[in-house]
Amino acid sequence: MASTGFWPVKSRLKEVIDYAENPDKTTDKRFLDEDLWDALRYVENDEKTDQTMYVTGINCPKQRAYQCMMATKRRFGKLGGNVAYHGYQSFVTGEVTPEEAHKIGVETARRMWGKEYEVVVTTHLNTDNLHNHFVINSVSLQTGRKFENHIRDHIRLWEISDAVCREHEKSVIPFTHFYGNKKAYWAEKSGRLTHRGQLWKDMDEALSKCSSYKSLEYYLKSLGYRLERDFRYEHPSVTTDGWQRAIRIDSLGEEYSRERVREKLLENQRKPELFFVVYPEWKRKPLLSLEYEYRKAQRMDTVTLLFQIFIELLKLCTGNNIEQQPNRPLSPMMRAEVKKLDQYLEEYKLLCDNDIQSPKELLLFQENLSARIAALEKERYTLRLKLRRVKSPEEDTALKERAKVITRQITPLRKELQIAKRIEEHIPRIRELLDAERQIEMKHNNLMIKKELGIER
Repeated sequence: MASTGFWPVKSRLKEVIDYAENPDKTTDKRFLDEDLWDALRYVENDEKTDQTMYVTGINCPKQRAYQCMMATKRRFGKLGGNVAYHGYQSFVTGEVTPEEAHKIGVETARRMWGKEYEVVVTTHLNTDNLHNHFVINSVSLQTGRKFENHIRDHIRLWEISDAVCREHEKSVIPFTHFYGNKKAYWAEKSGRLTHRGQLWKDMDEALSKCSSYKSLEYYLKSLGYRLERDFRYEHPSVTTDGWQRAIRIDSLGEEYSRERVREKLLENQRKPELFFVVYPEWKRKPLLSLEYEYRKAQRMDTVTLLFQIFIELLKLCTGNNIEQQPNRPLSPMMRAEVKKLDQYLEEYKLLCDNDIQSPKELLLFQENLSARIAALEKERYTLRLKLRRVKSPEEDTALKERAKVITRQITPLRKELQIAKRIEEHIPRIRELLDAERQIEMKHNNLMIKKELGIER
C-alpha cells in the first residue's frame, strides 16, 4: 500500500536534489552486510565513488542531474518560477524490501514523467516505512513547457502508483473521489475548513439525530442554513448568508445522495435513542445575549471587547468534553472560524497585555514596535561592522555575544508586530461575522415570535 503526493519547489534546485540523494538516507546498515557498510563508510569522502545504493536518474545521469536540469532550463530560457517538483511514494512498514520499493518508484516515475521530464528517484531507508523521493525538473526537455501541477496530475500519479503496486502484488489504498473544485482541494490540503467542509460536518451531525426528511430540514435550518431546494427534489441544495451560491447536498459525496440519505433516515427510525430527540431550538441568541450583558455592565465598544465577544462565541462552538454546547452560533461561517481559535486567543492576549482599546491605539503600538526593532537592528548592524575590524579574539567574542543578545531582544518584538498586524487584518472580518450572526439571530427569533402568535404564513 503506497501513498503519493508532490509539491512545487521554489527555492534552489540543488538543495532538493542533495536532500533526495543524501547517502545517510539512501543507505541503511539494517539492509547491508557489515563488510559493505564498512566499505561505504570508508570511502565516504571519495567524490569519485558512488555511495548511494538506491538512486536512479531518468532522462539524466544521477551523478550530473543538477547540471542536466539546469541546462534544460537555460536551453528554453525558463529559469524562474517553480524550479522543480518534489514528490514522494511511501509504503506500509514491512510490506516491501528496499529493492522492491526502488523498483516500484522508478517504474512509477517513468510512466508519470519519463516521456518529457528529467527525474531523480531515490529510496530513503532511514525510517520504518520505506519511501521514494522524486525530484522532477519543472521544464520539459522535449517541448520546454513547464509542468502545470493540476489536480488531475495528483490523481494520475495515484492511479499509476496503484497500478505498479498491483503488478508487484502489493496492496493499494482504495480510491475515493474528491468532491469540490481546485480552490477547495488546496484549502483542504492546507487544513482550512471550506464552506463545503462545514456543510459536510453539519450534515453528519443532522443525519445522526434525524429520522425523517422533515426533521432533517428543520435541523439544517436550525444550524443556519436555507434550503434552496428541499428533499422533494432530486438534488436538494442549501445555502446561507455569505455564500455566493448554493451547494447541492449530493455533491458532498456518494453517501449524501437523496437515496442514501433516505436509507440513513429509515435506519434511524429503528434506533430507540432517537424516539425522544430534542432538536436545536430556534430561540438561540448567544450573540444578542452577550451584547445585552455587556450593555448592562456599561462597557464601551472597544477592540478588546470585540475580540472577547468573538472568542466567547467560538468557545460555544467547541462545546466541552462531556456534551456539545446546544446554544451554538447559527452562522456556519462563524462555526468554521473555530479552527483559528488559537490565533484569536493569542491576539486577544496581546490586546489585554498592552491595554489596546481602539484601532488608533493599535496603529500607535505597531509604530512603536517598528521603531524599537529598527533601533535594535541599527545597533546590531554597527556591531557587525566592528567585527570586520577586530584586533583580538576577546573583542571578537564580546561583539558576537552582544549581537546575539540584541537578536534575542528583536525576536519577541517581531513576533508581537506580526500578531499586531494580524489583528489589524482580522478586525474587519470579525465585525463582518458578528454582523452576519446578529442578523441571523434576529431573523430567526422574529420568525419564532410570529409562529408563537400564529401570524406566520
